[in-house]
Amino acid sequence: MKATWEKIEKNLGVLEVEVEVERVTEALDKAFTKVSKKANVPGFRKGKVPRSIFESRYGVESLYQDAIDILLPEVYTQAVDETDIFPVDRPEIDIDQFAKGQVFKFKAKVIVKPEVTLGQYTGVEVPVQAVVVTEEELNEELGRLQERHAELVVIEEGVAENGDITIIDFDGSVDGVPFDGGQAERYSLELGSNTFIPGFEEQVVGLATGDLKDVEVTFPDTYHAEDLAGKKAIFKVKIHEIKRKQLPVLDDEFAKDVSEFETLSEYKEDLNKQVVARKEQEAKGVREGLVVDKVAELAEVEIPEAMIASEVQSMMRDFDNRLRAQGMNLEMFLSFSGQTTEDLQEQMKGDADKRVRNNLVLEQVSKAENIEVTDEDITKELEAMSESYKRSAEELRSVLEGNGSLNSLREEISLRKTIDFLLSNSKEVAAVEVKEEATSEESK
Repeated sequence: MKATWEKIEKNLGVLEVEVEVERVTEALDKAFTKVSKKANVPGFRKGKVPRSIFESRYGVESLYQDAIDILLPEVYTQAVDETDIFPVDRPEIDIDQFAKGQVFKFKAKVIVKPEVTLGQYTGVEVPVQAVVVTEEELNEELGRLQERHAELVVIEEGVAENGDITIIDFDGSVDGVPFDGGQAERYSLELGSNTFIPGFEEQVVGLATGDLKDVEVTFPDTYHAEDLAGKKAIFKVKIHEIKRKQLPVLDDEFAKDVSEFETLSEYKEDLNKQVVARKEQEAKGVREGLVVDKVAELAEVEIPEAMIASEVQSMMRDFDNRLRAQGMNLEMFLSFSGQTTEDLQEQMKGDADKRVRNNLVLEQVSKAENIEVTDEDITKELEAMSESYKRSAEELRSVLEGNGSLNSLREEISLRKTIDFLLSNSKEVAAVEVKEEATSEESK
């Protein structure tokens, strides 16, 4: 096989491929085996018709498309490897020649990974903010712990308040006609969570167990279901149960229940250390993000739309997975938020562009600095992963090698090592504290 690559624009080029006659013949043989299993030829069972009779009846040309479908993916992949290019989108294929006894010729117009011209990437200034834990932050942390250990208590008397969890039936209709997704029984709704159509939860606040109410709302004009967008709806709501969080008292007993310490004072001291460590880690993450963003801004790269579109799709899948982990899915989210898939994708484009740009620049820095991932690096990562997955590092390596993910792990480690390099070679400067200017009265 012969393959040549010619760039015609920054990220666009043409791959010209010629495939030897022997492989064309082999592909035609495979196509005949496939097609003959379904061919109806009088006097022969399916799959038993001789090749010569098949070709005289249907023509050898009837095998061409199947043969191309069999051969093209294989030779295209081989041509990409031989010319050392990195396609980022499906190619546009133009068949120049395909016939029995002839060389197979085709051209592929291919969008490839863009070239990156690095600017300054060492000595980049990164602002550093001192890590301080205030009493207010410590109290907020304790408050979150109280929430985590709170008990849900059924409210026998009184009315629903924001933060309560209500168990409700609802039956929605527009102009008296029920609509899909507008009905549910014993649905658990946390008031104030803003998961329902605007105005719905506010009207449930103040209701008591056993109450019935017609909740009137208006679907947003941007609602994903066009037949409901902008329309008024009535939901018949019944309250089955109201549950309210009962927070534990912050005392020594609480400290004993949630920690290894005997007193609340000791626990708060340890908690302060935990918060400091977490904030230091968060601050490091912020500095990493800042240095990568700065280095990416100083680089030159023209990103193909196909790469941004692909990243948006990846972000959409991640978002859907996060929603499912919370007991929701993308369809439900769009229904409640009044958005369309296109709206969400449009919102993600900016972040997608930034992600792609940063990753491309990090890859180029890694090449420029010869940053390598050793087998020892991979082993350490697998050992760290083994604690989370409760499987040995050897087992995890075998699994990743089996599903082809070990290379992805290698790339992830490489990116992290590159970010560490940039951060260790950056110049830390004190973060500027922004203060409001004094008013004319204050300055007098």
